[in-house]
Amino acid sequence: MTQSDSILWFEQITLDDIGQVGGKNASLGEMTHSLQSAGVPVPPGFAITAQLYRDFIDANHLAQPMADQLAAREEGRQSLADTGAAIRALILDGEFTDEQRSAIEQAYRQLCDRLEQPDCPVAVRSSATAEDLPEASFAGQQESYLNVRGLEALLRTSRACLASLYTDRAIAYREQNGFTHDQVALSIGVQQMVRSDLGCAGVMFTLDTESGFPDMVLINGAWGLGESVVKGSVNPDRYMVYKPLLERDFQPIVERTCGSKAEKMLYAEAGTGSDKTTRTEATTEADRNRLVLDDEDILTLARWGILIEQHYQRAMDIEWARDGETGQLYIVQARPETIESQKDRAVFSSYTLKEKGRVLVEGASVGSAIASGPVCKLDRHDQSEQFPKGGILVTDRTDPDWVPIMRRAAGVITNSGGATSHAAIVSRELKVPAIVGAGNATDCLTEGAEVTLDCSQGAEGKVYEGKLAFDVQQIRVDQVAHTRTDLMINVAMPDGALYWWQLPTRGIGLARIEFIISSQIGVHPMALLHPERVSQKQTRDIINTLTYRYPDPAEFFVDKLATGIGKIAASCYPHPAIVRFSDLKSNEYRGLTGGEDFELDEDNPMLGLRGASRYYNERYREAFQLECQALKRARDDMGFDNVIAMIPFCRTPAEADKVLDVMAEAGLKRGERGLQVYVMCEIPSNIILAEQFAQRFDGFSIGSNDLTQLVLGIDRDSQALRALFDARDEAVKRLISQVINVAHEYGRKVGICGQAPSDHPDFAEFLVECGIDSISLNPDSIIRASQHIAQAEKQ
Repeated sequence: MTQSDSILWFEQITLDDIGQVGGKNASLGEMTHSLQSAGVPVPPGFAITAQLYRDFIDANHLAQPMADQLAAREEGRQSLADTGAAIRALILDGEFTDEQRSAIEQAYRQLCDRLEQPDCPVAVRSSATAEDLPEASFAGQQESYLNVRGLEALLRTSRACLASLYTDRAIAYREQNGFTHDQVALSIGVQQMVRSDLGCAGVMFTLDTESGFPDMVLINGAWGLGESVVKGSVNPDRYMVYKPLLERDFQPIVERTCGSKAEKMLYAEAGTGSDKTTRTEATTEADRNRLVLDDEDILTLARWGILIEQHYQRAMDIEWARDGETGQLYIVQARPETIESQKDRAVFSSYTLKEKGRVLVEGASVGSAIASGPVCKLDRHDQSEQFPKGGILVTDRTDPDWVPIMRRAAGVITNSGGATSHAAIVSRELKVPAIVGAGNATDCLTEGAEVTLDCSQGAEGKVYEGKLAFDVQQIRVDQVAHTRTDLMINVAMPDGALYWWQLPTRGIGLARIEFIISSQIGVHPMALLHPERVSQKQTRDIINTLTYRYPDPAEFFVDKLATGIGKIAASCYPHPAIVRFSDLKSNEYRGLTGGEDFELDEDNPMLGLRGASRYYNERYREAFQLECQALKRARDDMGFDNVIAMIPFCRTPAEADKVLDVMAEAGLKRGERGLQVYVMCEIPSNIILAEQFAQRFDGFSIGSNDLTQLVLGIDRDSQALRALFDARDEAVKRLISQVINVAHEYGRKVGICGQAPSDHPDFAEFLVECGIDSISLNPDSIIRASQHIAQAEKQ
């Protein structure tokens, strides 16, 4: 055998060579061949071809013994575990011929010379000829070895790679996916080992792995070697970047989440006498609390991800690493993403929890579903006989050996791992809801107890005590009727906004800043501006912990709010995203961390210091300016010029002027850089003086609940008066009709955000007759409401 038969350098390989070098190596060659000139750095290396594998099997006369073992399994005379162990032992006992050994040695020495390092450390990775195909994900079925040094170690791990073609999971996976065993051969990739043990590494997807939203790059990362992220042994950092605006030179990073990163994988120390090439150790507290990537790194990786995706013309799953000695970032692997990109986007399910319960644990959610069942805690995958079908699997983390159990589970909960861990990836593929990175689920959850997993609210999933009721609605995109009236959606959480990207709507009609404040910030803005005025030491400690990474506590608020606004705006870009400034009442603000030191005690908060009146009040003006800074950052720095600002509960034109002045002081001047400012129309004065409000704002959004409350004098939360609370009351309808007419006289748009048009076809017909410009609804109401509105338009 010549070296040209058994060795191909990455520079010689393209995707056309997948039959010779397998999916991993073909991809590495394709990137080296086609993308390095575009600035995508790939560590150098070579492929030991599949022909060498076939020749190894022939030279060691293994074909018939391997076939005998497989026949014994097929005939039921031998278990999967015994079959796999026997075939692996046959291969491990085999020997490379002198020609094979010489070819591998020559290539390894050439690589070491190129790197100017004798016995250079390399990564040795299996690359099966049927893996990383768009229609089947074979990733993780075979073995890889890191930090391999010296020829003998390379030969030993190469033989182990060949044997791993017959791991139990690989045998089962081929059988389940219709591949005969002799269809698949194995190539080996030998690649420069990036010193990410001294730096960091992780995984990048060119779509959102939860919603399938195609315009996002998702990056996960942790300290040390990337295996800890891939295998889910750590909760990694998480970053998201909006692709279209990155290509226009903005900085659209819409998420930076610091993972706990409790441990890191490092090179094993030389001279320990162990065969292990890697080890794990605890991460220092300082490293756990800081991000592994800065903004420049995040944007660089995202740009590379876009280049790779454009070259392959499909969504990609990419591994990256940073060399801690040189600081250089590398792409070390890329394969087609095979789960979200293959889904039928014409149909999706909307889950709604109907009951509330006690939260037991929380973590990163996988999928957007809800499931319930009995807890089954397992330590090892070989305890599968203990797992009941429909149970909730609770374990520390999973690897490919756990897949048979996961197939039987109604839900999965792991202590560790992030959105790109094994548990997360396989759960998506199996369409099983999962909560990963829950921290202490194995301690907190009781064996056999009924629990409910809720993954329907975005990135944060919750496990509730008991079996709670929930609704499931099937939504077909093609059932959304076409309407002349703009159909928009209401969103609460930034993560949830991405789930609805496939709906044929024309933007977001209402996004409430207070939801971001309460769920993702959790601290009263004045407590962040003036921590010295916070009376409780425990509260100050909480604030210090939350804001650890920021130059000052107020920047924590601005950053979290700006990225939240950006993610909402990204979900519908370039359609408008109407973002309403905060409208918490004083009792709700008091519930935030530190709130008790800054809030008034009001008898009737619903009619108290809320909405616009807070924004210019000297007690809270500084806090409102933080909201303005966040919205300005989302528009100007991140590039989301589709964001429209909206002022809630603005009682008088004079109050409107004060608010607009405060906004202008913070750099948000109506009309500059295309900024539009809307006003909520929810107080009778907004309608009585509509012509004056129309001269100050670019549009109106009717808040039918508050308007009905104030027109009819009914507490919107009163159970006794519920029958009287109706937006279709003639008094309310007359005012709605009046404001639409006046607004249109001044060239202003009018929309409505509420459930009434969906629940009441006659109310939808009334709004259409009045000529309303847009109707914004909860996503699960879109199909029903669109049909009502289309029918009304015909009439």
